[in-house]
Amino acid sequence: MIKEKTKKDRNTKLRIIPLGGLGEVGKNMTVIEYGNDIVVIDCGMGFPDKDMPGVDLVMPDISYLIKNAEKIRGVLITHGHEDHIGAVPYLLRQINVPIYGTRLSLGIIEGKLDEDPPEYYPELYTVEAGDTVNLGVFKAEFVHVNHSIADACAIALKTPVGTVFHTGDFKLDVSPIDDKMIDLTRIGEIGKSGVEILLCESTNAERAGFTPSERTVGSSLERIFAQYSDKRLIIATFSSNVHRVQQIINASARHGRKVAIIGRSMVNIIGAALELGYMELPDGVLIDISEIKKYRQNEITLITTGSQGEPMSALYRIAFGAHDKIKVTSNDVVVLSSSAIPGNEKLVGSIINALVESGVKVVNDSTEEIHVSGHACREELKLMMALTRPKYFMPVHGEARHLNANRELAEFMGIPSNNIFVSEIGKVLEIDKKSAKFSGTVPSGNVLVDGLGVGDIGSVVLRDRKHLSEDGLVIVALTLDNEGFILSGPDIVSRGFVYVKESGDLLREARSVVSSTVEKMLSGKSRKNKDLNTVRTQIKEDLAKFIYKETKRRPMILSVIMSV
Repeated sequence: MIKEKTKKDRNTKLRIIPLGGLGEVGKNMTVIEYGNDIVVIDCGMGFPDKDMPGVDLVMPDISYLIKNAEKIRGVLITHGHEDHIGAVPYLLRQINVPIYGTRLSLGIIEGKLDEDPPEYYPELYTVEAGDTVNLGVFKAEFVHVNHSIADACAIALKTPVGTVFHTGDFKLDVSPIDDKMIDLTRIGEIGKSGVEILLCESTNAERAGFTPSERTVGSSLERIFAQYSDKRLIIATFSSNVHRVQQIINASARHGRKVAIIGRSMVNIIGAALELGYMELPDGVLIDISEIKKYRQNEITLITTGSQGEPMSALYRIAFGAHDKIKVTSNDVVVLSSSAIPGNEKLVGSIINALVESGVKVVNDSTEEIHVSGHACREELKLMMALTRPKYFMPVHGEARHLNANRELAEFMGIPSNNIFVSEIGKVLEIDKKSAKFSGTVPSGNVLVDGLGVGDIGSVVLRDRKHLSEDGLVIVALTLDNEGFILSGPDIVSRGFVYVKESGDLLREARSVVSSTVEKMLSGKSRKNKDLNTVRTQIKEDLAKFIYKETKRRPMILSVIMSV
């Protein structure tokens, strides 16, 4: 019996299955499976692209995890950014699994769960950098790294096949705000012990050099506060970047300003950071938004969400005059302490344009060094590869161009090209003691969130929405009597297709086309055995041909037939 078990174990392969974060920015989630044990690294959400009109959020397809729920030993969180934790409440609606993460990461998750209680309230296990946890056949070690949020960690996962090292999001910051530099010593020790595969983030793989330290933003803030001492400052940044927010608050206190926080996510995350001791407030500096009228404009700093131009974020509402407490004037300076995530450039541009048109001075990273990335550039990525010395390499966290740039870096660092695996969402990489290769796929993709609906928006609905947004809608309505003759109509209603008041001739001809179609379909004996579905289909086909001939457009056509 012992021999058979040992032989079976030798034949078991380690399976690495990305369910998000490849070929995209966001939705990071990686499944690592061995036999009857699964661990999940991160559980993030994404934001909709231009081909998802009306969609609010995008979640990873977790049907594979639901099917194998009994195997899941835990979810390991590298850090508290939305693209790594945003789908946790969605996951917990489906399955009950324990969550492991550092204090700030779990503090932010707890806030989410309090707002939207899940079907299953999970066991939340707080860990610190340096801790290890046993999860079935796996042993996970959390390793401190620098990022644009406190308490970020890489994860060294010991498996029966070897060590999987997942960098999470990281950079090398030799002068971090909290004085806790990335643990290069421990990463080097793990590398010496042997790393079977390195899963390495790729966001800045196209950028040369090193990512600047977060402290450089402090110097820029000082210049801005001095230069605009007679103005009200409105500073937009990522709510999760508590070190950036701390620097803004400290600069405000030094310059005799009060600080008000705007935006729900900003309030929630700063609240969690203060409660857990990741931030400190100078006495008397923080005020409620309702108190700002008690002070002169140049005595106020507003810290707000919306640096990515998100519709209905605090900055968006301010820029377009929809905020109930903040109205901007030429006496305001808006500072965008961020860079646009790929795909958000137009949204950010529209906010800047709206602010400038209102006479507001806008300061961003193109004019001042007011933002630094939280992601490793090429030299830092090379350092990570040199320290871990992996046998196999898989670039993660990025679009196709980022993954490919990271692949090229790995080749430069001497990793054989046939040991580098640029994967896709749902694609399974299998590793044993002798080799690694792709082997099949699992169900994967996007689950779309629209309002309270989760997963009820599919490709057909998106196609219809896109069709409507591009070509408009034409509705044909008519009533037939019991003999099949037209009793009223046909009436034609158009939305987003043509301006009705200026298209009378076109619509009159369209009504004639519909009448002719109905007469043709219901002539003679067919009146007594009329199939209204067939009539509706023919109306749509004939009207579509007519409209395209006259306008070269293809609006969506709906035909409504009532019979009395």
